[in-house]
Amino acid sequence: MPRRSRMTACAATTVLALLAAAAPTVATAAPAPPSPSVQQRLDALVAELGVPGALATVRDRHGRTSSAGAGVGDLADGAPVPVDGEVRVGSNTKTFVAVVVLQLVAEGRVRLDRDIDHYLPGTVRGEGIDGRRITVRQLLQQTSGLPNYSEYLGEEVRHFEPGELLDLALRHPAAFPPGEGWQYSNTNYLLAGLLIERVTGHDLAHELDARIVQRLGLRHTYVPAPGETALRGPHPHGYYRDGAELLDVTGFDPSWAWAAGQLVSTNADLDAFFAALLTPGRLLPAPQLAQMRARTVPADATFGPGARYGLGLVSRPLSCGGRYWGHGGSFPGYETRGGATENGRAANVAVTEQLTTPTSRAHLDDLVDAALCAPNT
Repeated sequence: MPRRSRMTACAATTVLALLAAAAPTVATAAPAPPSPSVQQRLDALVAELGVPGALATVRDRHGRTSSAGAGVGDLADGAPVPVDGEVRVGSNTKTFVAVVVLQLVAEGRVRLDRDIDHYLPGTVRGEGIDGRRITVRQLLQQTSGLPNYSEYLGEEVRHFEPGELLDLALRHPAAFPPGEGWQYSNTNYLLAGLLIERVTGHDLAHELDARIVQRLGLRHTYVPAPGETALRGPHPHGYYRDGAELLDVTGFDPSWAWAAGQLVSTNADLDAFFAALLTPGRLLPAPQLAQMRARTVPADATFGPGARYGLGLVSRPLSCGGRYWGHGGSFPGYETRGGATENGRAANVAVTEQLTTPTSRAHLDDLVDAALCAPNT
């Protein structure tokens, strides 16, 4: 997720009944001991990047998981990193939101190539911006040209309503005409969240919980309630680097990220989510899953060499051949990377400082690559 300045910089029916009947809950076996290679790489992340803490969970093709941590979870008392602790997962939220939109497509309640104005009449207007010319597909694929509201938030730390964030975005001109470019913009997923609420009549948190979290049995994944700033379960503290000083930003209000990046989760929950997503019928019927991964566009500048963006889902090449699918997130205090392969392997890693350069973020991508390419996964 693109960054804001200083500490608050950015960085966040019938078909369902049939799917639920076909979708067993996620296995909840106790994590196995971490592999030495994952532990060594986590230790190296802490040593080389200078982040306070790092944690990872790897899931093999049989659903068995192993978790590891390195560094400290709280600089104030030196407490160790809680293995598989909760973190703010930033833009991994976008994949969850895209899944719900595509479930609504499967139910016949939303059409990907219908304009957003059909669902949110008169809402999307601005300089070079007309919701009658922007499709739902373009929102999910980041090809709408909409300006990114998070670039204009400044340093104010407070609660934000989605409507405020949209108003802020629409004060700025479009980056390009719809469909004529690709640019990462949190505004696209702000509108996707508003679309979900308008079509379902429920708030976004309810839909994410009912359609994904509860169905998969995820234990530590949730959208914080309005005004909720503390993490609910065991978690490492997140830090912002201000020169030589590390400032604890764990308790900042995350509402500014909303549908673009407000979710809290764990590496194990993310592994389970991405592995389930790539299995037709678990979260999406095969046609909608195919749409999610079809006609991907290059996204190297944001996600690294060879990355391509689908509908809220990023594919990256593996050094051992093939590709994996995930997203990743950047949020004040935390950086996350990971995803899953076609055969059910998954890996996610988090560090407790928002990283600011492609080189530093590449260290996380390398760990995910090594975990997914390891012979025992």
